[in-house]
Amino acid sequence: MMEKTVRRGERTGFTTGACSAAAARAAALGLVTGAVPATVESLLPNGQRVVFAVQDGHADGQSAHAMVVKFAGDDPDCTDGAHLTVDLRRLPGLAGVVTLRGGVGVGTVTMAGLGLEVGGPAINPVPRRNIEDNLREVAAELLARDGLEVTVSVPQGEEMAKKTHNARLGILGGISILGTTGIVKPYSTSAWRASVVQGVQLAATLPHGVVVLTTGGRTEKFAMAERPQLPATCFVQMGDFLRYALDEAVARGLREVVIAGMVGKLTKIAQGETITHANRAEVDTALLARLAAEVGAPPDECAAIAAAETARFAAERMAALGRVDAFHTRLAQAVVATLSDPARYGGRFRLQVLVCDFEGRKLAEAASAPCC
Repeated sequence: MMEKTVRRGERTGFTTGACSAAAARAAALGLVTGAVPATVESLLPNGQRVVFAVQDGHADGQSAHAMVVKFAGDDPDCTDGAHLTVDLRRLPGLAGVVTLRGGVGVGTVTMAGLGLEVGGPAINPVPRRNIEDNLREVAAELLARDGLEVTVSVPQGEEMAKKTHNARLGILGGISILGTTGIVKPYSTSAWRASVVQGVQLAATLPHGVVVLTTGGRTEKFAMAERPQLPATCFVQMGDFLRYALDEAVARGLREVVIAGMVGKLTKIAQGETITHANRAEVDTALLARLAAEVGAPPDECAAIAAAETARFAAERMAALGRVDAFHTRLAQAVVATLSDPARYGGRFRLQVLVCDFEGRKLAEAASAPCC
């Protein structure tokens, strides 16, 4: 029977948390048996068990060291190839105690609001539990007498962190150890999604009561110019993850949400998409044609917009017809109407939508009524 192959683009990978837990398990086995194994079957947070290759393992009676190289599958993740390294140290007489520390390349939490101790390592709650669960499985007898100090390090972590939003979240000096299932699915960009949720959580701790969601660096610069009175912590680059950002805003009781974007992403939101990745849904150009008709575009132009492949085509035609501001105002109003539907987020917060062009210049805005 032929072995099933997995096409490139479909390969799953493992989170930084899962790799750290596997390294911790391997190091614990080294303490228990005297030799760190070359492979280890580790428990993931979702209950699965997966075999990881272990490198650089060594142990003596009091300490052990192990490293697992992260494989992100086909997810575009800046931590792919990271060396998730664990050093264990026996704590004589502290039966059952497991102390978790951050080493080189693991970020330090410097701001409240992330659900993590300020001054402590940026190791999220699920990976913390997963590391401890693996240790207690393989080192129960040791822990009946002594404790364990667990230090997680990522030698390349400080450099990798420059490609993340960690500094905005007040996580300095390295990456975060993340993961809720242990598995990274292709193009889930799970680390980005997690940073979006954390960013909203952090914004909710401030007295301003607002979070400004942007689709990227250009729209964030535009939004910051529109709301100069707000600190940077109020701004979150949500990328494609509007649903997660809005759900967290509701959960945290934020009373105002601002969305800043350009025509493509905003059209997807107006048509009801809250995960706006290009692979999830096509732009509804028929919707854009209706909006163009509402602001007086001739029928032939509306037909051309409906037949086009991109939202940018509609924006360019409206600019040529001198209706660019009116068209984008209708688009902003359509976004407000869609998200303010009672079946979605209606009444949960006041929503403002800001629209800019591809050079970051303001085109339009619209807002819902204030929430109660």
